[in-house]
Amino acid sequence: MSARGLQLLCTRQAARLMRYYSAVNYQGMTALTFGLTLVRHGETQYNKEGLLQGQAIDSPLSEIGLQQAEAAGCYLKDVRFTDVFVSDMLRAQQTAEKILKHNSSCSGLQTVCDPLLKEKSFGIAEGGRVQDLRDMAEAAGQSFPGFTPPEGETQEQVKQRVKEFLEKMLQQIGAKHWHDRGEDETPVCASPEASPVEGKADDGVRGVPVHALVVTHGAYMCVAVRYFVEELDCSLPLGSDKTHMFSLSPNTGLCRFILTLRKEDTGFKLSGIRCVFVHRGDHVKQ
Repeated sequence: MSARGLQLLCTRQAARLMRYYSAVNYQGMTALTFGLTLVRHGETQYNKEGLLQGQAIDSPLSEIGLQQAEAAGCYLKDVRFTDVFVSDMLRAQQTAEKILKHNSSCSGLQTVCDPLLKEKSFGIAEGGRVQDLRDMAEAAGQSFPGFTPPEGETQEQVKQRVKEFLEKMLQQIGAKHWHDRGEDETPVCASPEASPVEGKADDGVRGVPVHALVVTHGAYMCVAVRYFVEELDCSLPLGSDKTHMFSLSPNTGLCRFILTLRKEDTGFKLSGIRCVFVHRGDHVKQ
């Protein structure tokens, strides 16, 4: 073979090797890891009286609820957020305002108000007692809280809203923050020990470049957490169990997850999720 031919052969082989290693690097997936903190709104008078609000009753926070939201804001004041998503219902909006007021990292951030985050609709049961809904479920021979009253949303319908919101959020965060990723980031480890919980406000997100705050509602959060665990294979925190995971979060209760995105031709796709903690409410204890 001539020197010229040998040079061309080496050039082609080098090009093939470059494409191969580029593909390997892509398959190795440079990733974007980010925190997701869910917060339930503060107490309303309806909560205090054991009444269902759902979607039709857009009640404000009670005095205690305002204090809870203030406490949540103080608790999270030094936790850095890069994105904020809030239900379009008044009780969630008021809670978010209190949290953002205390957090300097949120100064100048645009809050995304999303109706996909609104509370589950309880249909004709809204305005009535929670116990009445339990009685309706028992009379129908169904379990609570899976029971759907007439004109209300099914668990599946709420889950569909959760999925739609998650997809929107992933695409928005990916597009906005892909350049913030660390070049050596890999999908999150399934082991709960990967993120030690020390009882601090920034558990799990120290050193994480992107962190989304989502303020929403109790029943909605129950469905979201169940979806994360049962369908997205989210790992549970050390010492936790599904009974606790799937329970109702207290007013201004906090749940935190660590997610990893990978980039594909069609957008961004979730490649890993684990839970740091659920239903934390120490900030409102006297």
